[in-house]
Formats: sequence, structure tokens, C-alpha cells
Amino acid sequence: MKKLYGVIGNPIEHSMSPLMQNDAFMDKGISAYYHPFKILPEFLGTALKGMKALGVSGFNVTIPYKTAVMPFLDKLDPLAEAIGAVNTVVLEEDQWVGYNSDGPGFVRSLKEDWKSEWQNEKTLIIGAGGAAKAIYYSMAKEGMPRIDICNRTLERAASMKASCPFPCESNIMNIEQAEKQLSEYTLIIQTTSIGMDPLINDSPLSLEHMNDNAYAADIIYNPFETKFLREAREKGAEIQNGIGMFIYQGAIAFEKWTGVSPDMDRMRKLVTARLGGK
Repeated sequence: MKKLYGVIGNPIEHSMSPLMQNDAFMDKGISAYYHPFKILPEFLGTALKGMKALGVSGFNVTIPYKTAVMPFLDKLDPLAEAIGAVNTVVLEEDQWVGYNSDGPGFVRSLKEDWKSEWQNEKTLIIGAGGAAKAIYYSMAKEGMPRIDICNRTLERAASMKASCPFPCESNIMNIEQAEKQLSEYTLIIQTTSIGMDPLINDSPLSLEHMNDNAYAADIIYNPFETKFLREAREKGAEIQNGIGMFIYQGAIAFEKWTGVSPDMDRMRKLVTARLGGK
């Protein structure tokens, strides 16, 4: 009998995870199926009990349940607990155990596409939402020595810094301050929704003073190249969109469920083709 996995969310029709994970199961010869579960908010707890009763072996969590799902889980990984969000759940000894693979997925993608040694790097994170928090905590855990945060709401950024359980030097600043000292940073990470449809002609800040040797990453992958990334590329920076983070967070989930590493090139090509890219 096939093992059952899935993703929960509302809406769920847009998710590319079923395509990616079912292809990985087939590629690795694993008898399993990954199903999208659309769950209404008032039925979240009931649905999770039902999924355990049905023998679901694990699932991903997407909007709007990454935080809401946490009280219904039996255990939380320390990183997921610190971030305050779960996107991967594994059934371990009949207990739902929650993990966050978003931040580690970004870190793995960054190490693959940029560099793996970070001792002398200075990072700027734009934004202080859930994705920014996952990335900030995961990078701090991996030893990034300096991560500054710029956000329109300074209080939110300060709260994110204060609750980080890992040592990291960080300064909090507004957009204007960040723009003036942009040349200091070797890595700039854009985590807001600015650049997505219908804001495709917007960028979160001016790159006038950006170091042309910097590396620029945007967690958005549709469109493939946001205005932020296009301007960074035109100034000479290497760039990365959000496809890497997406496929690596999925790969981490796959590994936790099966103990097998999926084919990352295959995952990337599949997702890129679905999005209409090259």
C-alpha cells in the first residue's frame, strides 16, 4: 500500500508541491503519493486528527496555516519553535512533529549557488515578515556573523532580532538608512512581496549605492526576475530568485519523510518548466 503525504492550505490549487514531490517519489522508486488538502480554518484541528487516523505519514503546510497548525502538533523542532512557523510535519512514533524547512532551504540554496563560507560576509535582509524571520534565524544558526534588517516598521524588525536564539550582530534600520549604506553588504536578501503581481514594476529600495560585487537574492520566483533582481543584475551583481529556496525546502521535507535525497536538478527543471521559464 502506498504511503500518503500531502500539503495543507487554503487556497491550495496553486501549489506546485504535488507536482514536485510525486515526481520525486516516482524517480526514486518510492511507493507513495502526495495530495493537496484544502482545509477550512474552522476544521483545521479536526482535519489533522483525521489525517493521523488515515495514516498520513507527513505533510507540508502553506498559507494560512504555518503558525495556526502549531498548537495541534505533538512536538516542535527547536528552530521551528523559535521561528514560530511550521511548514513540514513528520509522523514520528505516532506523533506529529513540526519543522521549518523554509529557512534551512534558503540556506542550502545559498550555499549551493553563492558560497558556503560566510566568516567575512555582511548581509542585509529587506523585510521582517515570516519568511524573513525563517531566513534570519537559519542564517544566524549557520554562523553568518552580521545580518542587518531594514523594514518600514522598525518595531517589528527589532522584535525579530530580540527573539533570535542564535548569536548574530544585527542593526535595525529603515529603508532610507539601508539605501545610504548599501555598499557595505556582500549579500542582500529581498523577502517582501514587492515585485510580485501586481507590483511587478516596484522595488523595495533603491540600489544606487549597491556594491557591484554583492550577491542579490529575492525569495519571489514568479516573475522569474523581479525589478529588484533586474536592477541588481544590471549593476553587476550575481542574482538568485526564489526557486532555489522552494525546491530545497521541498527536498528537506522529502528527506525527513523518506531518508532519501531527491534529484535537485530534476526538481529545478520541473518547477522551472511549470513556471514557463528556461
